Amino acid sequence: MIGLDTNILVRHIVRDDPVQSWKVTELMEHRLTGDNPGFVSAVVMAETAWVLKRVYAFADDEIATAIERTLQIETLVVEHEEQVFAAMMALKHGCGSFPDAFIGALNTEAGCLRTPTFDRKALRLPGFELL
Repeated sequence: MIGLDTNILVRHIVRDDPVQSWKVTELMEHRLTGDNPGFVSAVVMAETAWVLKRVYAFADDEIATAIERTLQIETLVVEHEEQVFAAMMALKHGCGSFPDAFIGALNTEAGCLRTPTFDRKALRLPGFELL
């Protein structure tokens, strides 16, 4: 398995640098296989959503689409895939940000009954409560 850094995944999504994009395409299409997949950690997924929003000004639906396409790549293993999917769906349906929804999904999976927060936007997501 090959661990992927955030900048590799972002470059695969935005393809804004011809040289780096070519290298990432070569990695994704020729070096990663079912027997030697790429690993996308939870941190990389959260950072990718943040970079797409803050650096590339992607709209929430564009971020959701990018995450959904990433989940569909057969040669990638995505850590906490179910929680990434749940957070992507929350983002797609306008329920909150990807990081907040991901935190909520991870906390629920860990057995947390609720997630106290000061973030009023996160209150639209299940399991969050205002502290």
